[in-house]
Amino acid sequence: MNDFRPRRRHVYAQPGRLRLPSSNYRPARRTAFQGARHQAWQVLTKVPKITAYFWIIKILTTGMGEALSDFLVHRYNPYLAVLLGTAGIVAALVWQFSREGYSVWAYWTAVAMVSVFGTMAADVLHVKLGIPYIVSSLFYAVVLTIIFAVWYASERTLSIHSIHTKRREAFYWLTVLATFALGTATGDLTAATFHLGYFFSGVLFAVIFAIPALAYWLFRINAVFAFWFAYIITRPLGASFADWFGVPHYLGGLNFGRGNISLVLTALIVVFVTFLAITHRDEQAKI
Repeated sequence: MNDFRPRRRHVYAQPGRLRLPSSNYRPARRTAFQGARHQAWQVLTKVPKITAYFWIIKILTTGMGEALSDFLVHRYNPYLAVLLGTAGIVAALVWQFSREGYSVWAYWTAVAMVSVFGTMAADVLHVKLGIPYIVSSLFYAVVLTIIFAVWYASERTLSIHSIHTKRREAFYWLTVLATFALGTATGDLTAATFHLGYFFSGVLFAVIFAIPALAYWLFRINAVFAFWFAYIITRPLGASFADWFGVPHYLGGLNFGRGNISLVLTALIVVFVTFLAITHRDEQAKI
């Protein structure tokens, strides 16, 4: 009887020589799975890749938030300023949470508004309630620790590279808000309570900001810890220099004006964010 079954091609054409599969061969099922996985990750990632641009814009937003918050509170009715800040952060976070994936404009708008509101939240405890900076700093440190503990207990990770669910995104933004409030209180603590002034406070926090980067580079400390350590320090770093440029001479500043500094920093933020929106250099690596 004739055998109509197609003969299998031998892998070895000659002893010791490997014949590679045809270039038309494609593992269809695996490719389809990888494509779906790639697409899902691309849709769900909600934060940018950590690059030098990330840290530059982050520091600019901290300074802008400090300067703009102080300008609004001192120039206009403080209750109206806080109301505007609250409305701004709510609108920005609604926009951010409504996006299915990472949006450079939505993300950095949310960070900017968190910076403004975080400054107001820290100032309310001291200016309106008379709570010393050291107490408010400890209070926000405890709040941040609790958020980290609950986040880790719930998700078993604090990595920002895992922000691809609504719950993790909520933990992320709660953490960001707490870091801004803590950083604001800490910056005022060193400048006012410890009498370092705004310039030397900025220098101090610039040195501290470099520590996790050097520790990660030299000693390979935990990357997640290094990131959040640096993230917290960016707040008093940017805010201290913004105050130094903006506040009057009798407060130890250069008296360029808080409103003017907030406008300059906002313009720089727009330039950098526009650059990222065009080049897409801050998009997370896809898997």
